[in-house]
Amino acid sequence: MFAQFLLLIAVPALLAAAAVWDLASFTIPNYLSLTLAALFGAFALAAGFSAGAIGLHLLACAIALAIGFTMFALNYIGGGDAKLFAGVALWLGPHDLVVYSLIATMLGGALTLTLLAIRQLPLPAGLARQGWILKLHDSRSGIPYGVALAAGFFVTLPHAEILHLAAIG
Repeated sequence: MFAQFLLLIAVPALLAAAAVWDLASFTIPNYLSLTLAALFGAFALAAGFSAGAIGLHLLACAIALAIGFTMFALNYIGGGDAKLFAGVALWLGPHDLVVYSLIATMLGGALTLTLLAIRQLPLPAGLARQGWILKLHDSRSGIPYGVALAAGFFVTLPHAEILHLAAIG
């Protein structure tokens, strides 16, 4: 029961918080990614993961972290996005990492195209009073990719192996 709570309540709440935080400030606090990782440790224990299974999830995390920081170094995503990507990969493991990455990439592309289009339109006066909306609308601002990373998890989860593993634990 505890494993299911972590996977179905705690992780989605953390990812929703990361998405909102990124949308409002273009940052994702480190403590959200660290909490995501710590909760995975509790989940793995509650679900009865073997050392080998934990190792595979850590490998998925390391691969995602390497990819994320490469993308960060190329200035494609922010550092918080790279860490959040690795945190989600830790949860999904190697079985669903590629599918998740493709889904998050497609959602990120859709988010980017949508924001680029919206940024071409004048901002309604009522919205122009909100600082975070002004920054989001600014064509010099980046893309809050944490939104796509969180959404990618929500789309992937119903078909993910981790959901089955949580039911067993």
